[in-house]
Amino acid sequence: MKQIGQGAEAVLHSDSKTVRKDRVSKSYRHPVIDEKLRKSRTRRETKVMQKLQELGIPAPVLISSDDISMQIEMSFLQGKKVRDLLDAKNCHEVSFDIGKKIGQLHKHGIMHGDLTTSNMIYHNNEVNFIDFGLSFFSDKMEDRAVDLHLFRQALESKHHLIWEKCFEAAIDGYEKSYSEAGKVLERLKKVESRGRYKDKY
Repeated sequence: MKQIGQGAEAVLHSDSKTVRKDRVSKSYRHPVIDEKLRKSRTRRETKVMQKLQELGIPAPVLISSDDISMQIEMSFLQGKKVRDLLDAKNCHEVSFDIGKKIGQLHKHGIMHGDLTTSNMIYHNNEVNFIDFGLSFFSDKMEDRAVDLHLFRQALESKHHLIWEKCFEAAIDGYEKSYSEAGKVLERLKKVESRGRYKDKY
């Protein structure tokens, strides 16, 4: 397997059929705390991926998980990152699909935690979410609103010329797939107002 990526929490290796995620140790953390964190995050990510498979939400298929070696093995998704293909021509179609999929996650209490277009692969003609390392389960509208807020920030940062059109399409898809979307969007206004207040100081 060759290394295909490295993030703050893990290193990814792949043989083009499967991907192995190694959650690496952090020397700046106390060894006991470090192991506890890595173990709990590996278990949580595994549970989220299992739930995604159960629900049929497009994402890598979990093959195996080991919270001793801190490794997760999953299927490799062939395709482009949405970050590299999103443009003015496909913005509405792709973003609507993203919003619809976020709605499906939130409907079942799954918060992605890192909704950027770098963590989305266009595979089999639809958006697949990847990297559930920061994901968690929640029944709070606040957590759903924060998930959307982070997505909006990611769009504005990476796709600044089209982000407004993309976010509008995504919210349209979100509302179509999640019956509680209105409550989340009301909460989103409060989350964003807090952000604007902080920016003044």
